[in-house]
Amino acid sequence: MDYSLFTVSLLIGTGFVAGIINTLAGGGSNLTLPALMVMGMPADIANATNRVGVFLQNVAATFGFRKAKKLDNADILPVMIPSLLGGVVGAFAASYAPETWLKPLLLSAMIGMTIIMIVRPTMIAPPEGTVPFKVSEKPSAWIALFIAGVYGGFVQAGVGFILIAALAGTLRYDLVRTNALKMVCTLGFTALALGVFIWNDQILWIPGLILASGTMLGSFLAVKLAIKANPSHLKWFLFIMTVCGSAAALLSD
Repeated sequence: MDYSLFTVSLLIGTGFVAGIINTLAGGGSNLTLPALMVMGMPADIANATNRVGVFLQNVAATFGFRKAKKLDNADILPVMIPSLLGGVVGAFAASYAPETWLKPLLLSAMIGMTIIMIVRPTMIAPPEGTVPFKVSEKPSAWIALFIAGVYGGFVQAGVGFILIAALAGTLRYDLVRTNALKMVCTLGFTALALGVFIWNDQILWIPGLILASGTMLGSFLAVKLAIKANPSHLKWFLFIMTVCGSAAALLSD
């Protein structure tokens, strides 16, 4: 494995940018997965190793949102249960499914989210003052969160968009609180996925931890930006990231 100044800088730099993107929207793994593959990793090993950076990035973001009082503790367990169950299913699927399944799943998620943002933007960014639902009040939210968990456990890239659709679209959280709960959910099923990948000896720890140093710094900064940002700016950033994610999925080999 190549640990030259170029590759280490590439991992830290892409990790930093991905940490910001993942915290405010999603799709940061569209940067980090190619960066890991530049080091010579096959797609399945890169997909597993990427979870180290994602996991530690989510730890940093969750801590930041909680400190800023933007994370509703009473809502954590109800949204985590279905996403964790889905994450277990997705992680096992990722360990045994053909690599050729990754791109179609990613492409479908990115294009679907872009269409939703264009056709029904209020689904992703509820009007100010909207009172969120509880999971118990919206059975469709349980299903949406389970599907998000399956996707996240399987491919990770773009899962932030799926979780935003589930949390803002079905439960009607504003984008800041949606992002806070999104990071908690991602933390949970990424931990489960890591366990599966560790069991199957698919993680390369040194590049994973180098990547994580960048993602954690990016997440720390992004939490501060999310709290101070105008909601309309967050919505436009999310839209731009969905378009970029769609383009990346279309152009990837």
